Amino acid sequence: MAAVKTPGQVLWVAFALLAVMLLGACGREADGAVQSIFEQQGLETSAPGMRADRFKIALVMKTLTNPFFIEMEKGARQAQDEFDVDLVVKTGAQETSIEQQIAIVEELIKAQVDAIVIAPGSSTELIPVLKKAQDAGVVIINIDNRLDQTLSEEFGLVGVPFISVDNVRGAYLSAKCIADRISEPTDVAILEGIREAKNAQDRKTGAERAFAENPKITLVASETAHWKIDEGYAVMRQMLEQHPSIQGVFAANDMMGLGAIAYLEESGRTDVMVAAYDALQEALEAVKAGKMLCTVDQQPAKQGYLGIQAAVKALNGESLPDEILLDVLLIDQHNAQ
Repeated sequence: MAAVKTPGQVLWVAFALLAVMLLGACGREADGAVQSIFEQQGLETSAPGMRADRFKIALVMKTLTNPFFIEMEKGARQAQDEFDVDLVVKTGAQETSIEQQIAIVEELIKAQVDAIVIAPGSSTELIPVLKKAQDAGVVIINIDNRLDQTLSEEFGLVGVPFISVDNVRGAYLSAKCIADRISEPTDVAILEGIREAKNAQDRKTGAERAFAENPKITLVASETAHWKIDEGYAVMRQMLEQHPSIQGVFAANDMMGLGAIAYLEESGRTDVMVAAYDALQEALEAVKAGKMLCTVDQQPAKQGYLGIQAAVKALNGESLPDEILLDVLLIDQHNAQ
């Protein structure tokens, strides 16, 4: 007789299948990126046949377990081909693997790369090692998550261009999807990203601003789920146990939002609105199905592309603006594809 799985076992199987679907949906056009996950267990990929006569540029991301960063790598690979550079892509095992990112930068300094394009897991903890890299003559380009400007100045890490989006505005637009639907007194919550990350702080700020504009809304809970789908599930459960009146949740990324939706579906809560951020394919499907109100496209492939392009320009002696902010696009049922 086949063993009967408990609800918890079924849930973890569902999470595993969801992770596979996310990677498959966002990575079909990036076979090399997906292959690298299995070959290096999410730690690194490298361009074959590196040549001495080309710029050697490293893209350092948080992880490849989030399809957002697979899209970012796609853009970087496109730039690699267009600008004829040697590109090495390295990542931590998880978005919380800050010490691993630090060790990666140390390795890249020893490898004497010409430039590092980095999406830092922490806005503060990477600054000392990036200053060390800059002192060694490595060009630093900051993408996705902004390095803390005050601390950077204290360490002397200057002249680092930043390429990303206005995360405050993006989160404001997403949370406003919830706020605009509320006309009676309603409790809401926020699922935050890693609190040491500037993009997580900005997204929380944007969501709080949208909620504060509606006097009928009370923000009763705001907790981190560290960008992770399983923690989104667990924190959503905890929030509803403590505040069963919650009827709206802004998740600072789609992974946490999808975890929250998984718990809501399991617990039979159909009265909780969820808005998120990143426009992952699985989130777009959830929007089309009416399970998620909206999400935000912050163009990760373009961020990756522009990061490599900026590194090439800097290595060629061109001046760069202090920041390049891409447009955010709100995705709801009217434009989800």
